[in-house]
Amino acid sequence: MELEISLEAPWPSPPDWEVLAGRAAAALAEVAPELANPRLSASLLFAGDAEVHALNREWRGKDKPTNVLSFPMLERDDLLALRPDGPPELLGDVALALETCKREAADKGITLEAHTAHLIIHGLLHLAGHDHEISSADARVMELLEIKALALMGIADPYGDHET
Repeated sequence: MELEISLEAPWPSPPDWEVLAGRAAAALAEVAPELANPRLSASLLFAGDAEVHALNREWRGKDKPTNVLSFPMLERDDLLALRPDGPPELLGDVALALETCKREAADKGITLEAHTAHLIIHGLLHLAGHDHEISSADARVMELLEIKALALMGIADPYGDHET
């Protein structure tokens, strides 16, 4: 999957957020093969809380910032039927909010880098049609994919309560 990255907030450096996003997408493609399709692309916006708050209000009707927003462009069935040859296909857009991500990472006692990797994977899974809000079974499937992808990156289980 090709990623188009836009850094619009003062995300700290290091790490290199583009490299981290690429590693997260590659790890995810190993555990969710439908995301390994070479035709796929996604955009990632590294923004501040104000911008993500505005997006959340406009597109989701929720007047608050959140850690990550996903805007899928393909239905899950269309993604699964997508052949590897043909023109590029936009999977969708993901937006991450710096201040919320920092606060959550601090609350969890983990690095901003590890938490951001988790949220990139989480957002990309939403683009692929996974949804943890449908049922506890769907949440478990999504969480297990996240845990497996993060493990490939050397990042611990963010939930701490699952066996893979």
